[in-house]
Amino acid sequence: MQFYCVNGSIQLPDGRVVQGHALCVEHGRIAAITDIDDVPPNAARIDLAGNLLAPGFVDLQANGGGGVLFNDNPSVDALRVIAQAQSRFGTTAFLPTLISDDLDKIRVAIGAVNDAIALGVAGVIGIHLEGPFLNADRKGIHDAQKIRRMTDGDIDAILRHKPVTTLVTLAPELVSDDQLHRLKSGGVLLCAGHTDGSFEEITASFAAGVDGVTHLFNAMSPLRARAPGAVGAALADPDCWCCIIVDGEHVHPETLKLAFRAKGSLDRFILVTDAMPTVGQSDKEFILNGERISAKDGVCKNADGTLAGSDLDMARAVQNCVDLLGMERARAVELATLNPARFLRAEKQFGTLQVGLAANMVELRADGVVRRTWINGALVWDEATGCAPVAIAAA
Repeated sequence: MQFYCVNGSIQLPDGRVVQGHALCVEHGRIAAITDIDDVPPNAARIDLAGNLLAPGFVDLQANGGGGVLFNDNPSVDALRVIAQAQSRFGTTAFLPTLISDDLDKIRVAIGAVNDAIALGVAGVIGIHLEGPFLNADRKGIHDAQKIRRMTDGDIDAILRHKPVTTLVTLAPELVSDDQLHRLKSGGVLLCAGHTDGSFEEITASFAAGVDGVTHLFNAMSPLRARAPGAVGAALADPDCWCCIIVDGEHVHPETLKLAFRAKGSLDRFILVTDAMPTVGQSDKEFILNGERISAKDGVCKNADGTLAGSDLDMARAVQNCVDLLGMERARAVELATLNPARFLRAEKQFGTLQVGLAANMVELRADGVVRRTWINGALVWDEATGCAPVAIAAA
């Protein structure tokens, strides 16, 4: 099947946004970006109505969506629901995220993700294990009873069954260099998170194979005058990837601006949502580890005010970068597309509208709201009709 997206602006792989062009999709991939005058007269066309066509968003941390929490229901059916909910907001590739749990649940979750990928559940590309190898002093909303030290059995289970793309968040100060090496050698991506490690410990972990940090500033040792902590280590290392939650609550906008200046570039920052079941769902309450969590104004908290993930979707995160941080829209889009794709070593598969890559695309209105989403060239969300595909009109 071939069609052309016309009558809008297109974000090119180099970050430029152009008009007067058309993007051709054929057999699920981007076949060409051409001048509008070169579109064959009888070609099927998608009218963008002046909107922006951008790469589909990539989310490294999605705990749930559509009323489903992955921990509560680690199954293929649950992943379908989460994927559909996320696609409403432009996410075309994501890592279902398992919050700290026991080894049996980890095995089941990994199995569900492997099955979902094998069955072609659109959007599911791997798994993120956020814990349980964390520091209880920085547990946040995680269940302290589930947090524990990593064992050889844990590593064996992860390496034996893991999907191609696997990310593990851990507290480096509680994991040995040998354990880090085994995971890295097995192809696992690593992030420091829920850590109370010192500047020296976190810096050493980067040298030992840790790739970045999970939700910079949150649940980690802070930057202090005489103890730079995990935050200082992340900002001081030019190669450290920094995942950030931009909802105006997890991190103050001015703090994020300071982080950008300290890092010197936006190239190593990645937008994540830390999305909970409330995303794409009218019911804004759910139970996590026996606690009632309520979502209000995009933020999830328990009764005592502890942050518990977010009600944030990726389209809103991108728009928040524009509204709260003064970022150019195209640059904000890159933090949700190209940057996470590079982190995953998947930039030759998705993350830009590059000819030859998967046609994972999102159509954004001027207000940042998603009008349509495509995964591998298939329409998975349309604002006007819901999930039902729309007919492609011939000229």
